Amino acid sequence: MDLWQKLKKNKVNKGKPLMVLAPMANVTDMAFRRMFAKYGKPDVTWTEFVSADGLLSRGQEILLKDLEYTEKERPIVAQLFTGHEDKMFEAAKLIKKLNFDGLDINMGCPDRAVEKQGGGASMIKNKENAKVVIEAARRGAKGLPVSVKTRIGYNKIEIEEWIGFLLSQKLPALTVHLRTRKEMSDVPAHWELMKSIVEMKNKISPETLIIGNGDVSSLYEANEKARETGCDGIMIGRGIFGNPWFFSGRKTEEISVKEKLKVLVEHTKLFEKLLCDVKSFAVMKKHFKAYVSGFDGAKELRVKLMETNNSKEVEKIINLIV
Repeated sequence: MDLWQKLKKNKVNKGKPLMVLAPMANVTDMAFRRMFAKYGKPDVTWTEFVSADGLLSRGQEILLKDLEYTEKERPIVAQLFTGHEDKMFEAAKLIKKLNFDGLDINMGCPDRAVEKQGGGASMIKNKENAKVVIEAARRGAKGLPVSVKTRIGYNKIEIEEWIGFLLSQKLPALTVHLRTRKEMSDVPAHWELMKSIVEMKNKISPETLIIGNGDVSSLYEANEKARETGCDGIMIGRGIFGNPWFFSGRKTEEISVKEKLKVLVEHTKLFEKLLCDVKSFAVMKKHFKAYVSGFDGAKELRVKLMETNNSKEVEKIINLIV
């Protein structure tokens, strides 16, 4: 059995929804994923989304850093984007060679640069090419399960037209961000549509696992969404910032400020060790606000941390507090 078949047998069929970590550019890097593997492991981990075109270019060495992982992160899925059949085929072969548990195709990212390459949300406007790219991924990955992450439409909600089309491709798993491309993240996710998506799945492709995504901020809420809508799992994105304990079930109020700050230092050191040769230290700073909030003096501390240039400076400031 492949990754998704095993999860269906061992969890979903037993009434336990999947809880998975979303792929986010310059967020779910190898340092971030290792923190979750240590403090609260999800059922499935995704890499950052990576350009299939870039993997086949001179920039391959840098992009391969986004695809480095440890055995503790398994099961792990690599996410790629491209609008080009040939690029997807060759990149999928590489993903197979790197021994990932699955390959996911990004068909929902609204970034203009991604869309210009024919990938991300632009795929919603071109079903014929989406099908070609999926088939190329399957050929290249040679048996690895190929899944898709998408949105509910481009300029408008297109459940029957777009989600129905993807279900007709008999994917092992389909993650649906419950907003359109036009809506970005500016409106509440349309969770009221998930029951209809599940019903459609049951008619078109019963074996496909449906994973919902959007506006879920706690494990309790994730379980409630799955129970209310009947979807097979929940993908968590922004809700996991500053909270590598998310999937462990620990409540935020159970984690002391001291523990949070110590883990922030650990995360910062790991980022610097693993990634500062290919990523700016400024990338790490986007996590500071999430770790440092909800207590007296948090704002002042964040201001100081945002002025740091390395992990030693971060640790020095934190040590003055803890």
